[in-house]
Order: sequence, then C-alpha cells, then structure tokens
Amino acid sequence: MKKSPTVIVLAAGRGSRFKAPEHKLLQAFGSSTVLGTALEHAIETGLPVRVVTTAAVSAEALRHVAQRDIIELPAAAGHSGETLGMGFSIASGVAASADAGGWLILPGDMPSVRPATLLAVAARLPQHPVAYAQHIGRRGHPVGFAAELYSELVQLSGDEGARRLVARYPSIGVEVDDPGVLIDVDTLDDLAALHAHAGSQPIEPRPAH
Repeated sequence: MKKSPTVIVLAAGRGSRFKAPEHKLLQAFGSSTVLGTALEHAIETGLPVRVVTTAAVSAEALRHVAQRDIIELPAAAGHSGETLGMGFSIASGVAASADAGGWLILPGDMPSVRPATLLAVAARLPQHPVAYAQHIGRRGHPVGFAAELYSELVQLSGDEGARRLVARYPSIGVEVDDPGVLIDVDTLDDLAALHAHAGSQPIEPRPAH
C-alpha cells in the first residue's frame, strides 16, 4: 500500500504586512485562530500533518498537533524575528517527513481551505508530479508534490518557495468548488474579508472524534 502524502502547514512567516500587535496567525477566527483553523482542517483529512513554524506561534501549533509534528525554525542570522524564507520552510517540512508519499503545501494563513479540497489534490499525486487546487480557473493552494521530487524540494531556499518546481514539472490544476483556496491573510483588510467570507458560508458539521 502506498503511503499517504503529508500536509505541510507553513507558519514561519513574520507577517510584516499585517499591521497589528499580535501575529496574523494568532488572530481569532471562528472558535479558534487563523492558524488553528487551518490546522484543524488539515487534521480532518486524516492525512499526516507537519507544521513548520517559529517560536512566535509554536505554542498555538502545539494546541493542535503533537510536539513531534512541529518543526520550529530559528530566526535568520542577524535579522531578529525574520526567518529563512518560504523555500527553506518547505524544505524543512519535507525533510522532516522524508518517507511520505508526497507533500501538500498549505500556508497557515489560509484557514478557509476545506478538508475535501486537500484530499482532492492529494488524490492526483500518484499520477502527477505536481497538482494544485484551483477555483474558477484561478490557481490557489494547496500545492501538492509527488514523492519523486523529494531531492529537489529539500534543496529549496529563499522566498520564492517552490515556483520553479511548479514551472519545471508537468502539473495539473484540480478544479474545486472552494473559494477558500484563493483567500489568504496578509493585511487587516484581508482578515476582514476572510471573516466576511466565513460568515456567508454554511458551517460544515465536524466529524465526531
């Protein structure tokens, strides 16, 4: 039996565009926080979940996943509060789950992505090196990578993330009825829009645990 892909939740960004005293991932959303809701949706898929984070938000991650599933990154040398970029975050999460059957990259500031969307993208990885969610033809997250790309993923660094890999390898867009794949939180206005979107959607019942 093939191994399932692992969901890598990226929560190590500084969030410098979010002009508020508290980190954007710690903002209240629903009955949890922005990061907490993103993690809950990832966990509901039943797939393994790893969180790449920093000391600023690791306590919030620990409320949802076990310590062994948290990869806490150091600040970049000489730049207090900054991290080593999205590429390094992805590489760290992939390296920590080297035996996975692929990886789904989900930014921690996208709490509206539905569990079914994550599973739909995961289902395409056995046939495609790269798969990503899209809504009405617009590319969003998560972005999935097959296990065969491990050696290239663990070498990523900087702020570009995995864009070059997406451009280099054949990829498939997975059309989903989920506008949440396009909604992230960079600013206070984004957070207000996120709340407005959540308020217009029916609340999906959570599975019993």
